[in-house]
Amino acid sequence: MALEGRESGILFPVFSIPSKFGIGCFSKEAYDFVDFLEGAAQGYWQILPLGPTGFGNSPYQSFSAFAGNPYFISPEKLIEEGLLTWDECNAADFGNDETKVDYGAMYEHRDDLLKLACERFMKEGREKKEYEAFLKKESSWLQDYALFMAVKRHEKGASWLNWDEDLKRRKNEALDKIRKELADEIELVYFKQYEFDKQWRALREYANKKNVKIIGDLPFYVSLDSADCWAHPEVFQMDKNLDPKVVAGCAPDAFSRTGQLWGNPIYDWKKLEADDFSWWADRIKRNYDFYDVIRIDHFHGFCEYYAVPYGDETAENGKMCKGPGINLFRSLEKKLGKLDIIAEDLGNNTEENEKLLKESGFPGMKVLQYGFTSWDSYYVNHRHIQNCVVYTGTHDNTPTRAWVEEINDGERDFCRRYINSMNSDYGQLVWDIIREAYRSVADLCIIPLQDYLCLGKEARLNTPGTSDGNWEWRLRPNFLSEDLKKSIRSLTELYSRVPKEKKSQEE
Repeated sequence: MALEGRESGILFPVFSIPSKFGIGCFSKEAYDFVDFLEGAAQGYWQILPLGPTGFGNSPYQSFSAFAGNPYFISPEKLIEEGLLTWDECNAADFGNDETKVDYGAMYEHRDDLLKLACERFMKEGREKKEYEAFLKKESSWLQDYALFMAVKRHEKGASWLNWDEDLKRRKNEALDKIRKELADEIELVYFKQYEFDKQWRALREYANKKNVKIIGDLPFYVSLDSADCWAHPEVFQMDKNLDPKVVAGCAPDAFSRTGQLWGNPIYDWKKLEADDFSWWADRIKRNYDFYDVIRIDHFHGFCEYYAVPYGDETAENGKMCKGPGINLFRSLEKKLGKLDIIAEDLGNNTEENEKLLKESGFPGMKVLQYGFTSWDSYYVNHRHIQNCVVYTGTHDNTPTRAWVEEINDGERDFCRRYINSMNSDYGQLVWDIIREAYRSVADLCIIPLQDYLCLGKEARLNTPGTSDGNWEWRLRPNFLSEDLKKSIRSLTELYSRVPKEKKSQEE
């Protein structure tokens, strides 16, 4: 993907959308946010991965690389379809804090409503042709995923690595037996994926009609405890006992004496290449059902990756290995055509990584929070190129208001002098940094919504290396004002980032 022209967008995950249902979903508020984007002349809405969340509620540790998160199904839409009532939804426990997602309440109670809707849907024979067509179209991943989730719930959440040996090894007799035993649970998973798919397609179509494109994340790794790993162990480096030979991590460095141990299974790139990367082609194709543009997290992994022996308690004994490089993307382009991809290339800027980025033609990322903490940084404005995406911060950064409060006096002084902002008011400094992002030569500028609102650390989405308190922040209802919309639009027009189609319509 080579970006065409100057545009801008807002980073705002689905779960953070305000709603009556304890978590952001595909409800009226999501459509209202699309209207806000259109009014602010924004061409992109960047969200995080849409997959079902696993460990730590992280969208980057999903139970499937192909499925959608059923938490995002809007009960409001099910009410409109006649599958639920307002009384039933109002009686449900979605948690009591409108500023944070209560994932415990989601897990314990949301399925009760979806199960009720599913029973009515099946009993009344709703949308039978559409439903059966969806099951057929997505059967290559959906059947395994539905069975995986049904068995996992039956096993009280236990990892598939600890299931009965015949189920773990997918023996036909054991699979046939459990399919019959858990038929209702499997049907519920089918229904949830159908509703997710239908509701998301409608919202994405609405956004596209408003000239707003969706940027979604694709995590480089999948979770060890996932339907992908259980159904396709051949994709990963697994031994004869179906245990990983190695897992992902990060080498020891100045920030971590023993390195980082992520624990994800590592791809068997030799086998994948011998099969012309078919699994990856299927994954990318499915993600284009969700997104207009895919941001690939940890793009460096395609160049090289760090492999740690399975069972090690630290990452000290790992080693760096070569990834598939440009061969993967050449294969994907032959099968899928032009790839609209943004490469998350933050951190390890080696010659090999820069070569792969250049060969692919994908835009990389520039994060101003990284640029303003070291002199002549790789990420500071005068080092930007057109074919890149500039951010004030990402989902892994603290909001910029908290960042300007937390950095030391020397870094803050450098930031102020660089952007020619002597404001003592931190809120105004945040907007000056946003302006600096808009001013960049980068073709695309993405700003987290928290930065426009000058929110502090209470609105942080994720703190890497921690497992508690992440992915919870929710925007308060009715918090987006007309004044904010006009201010964003003013910046967009000033720095010539109004989408092309919108420009021609207005002219």
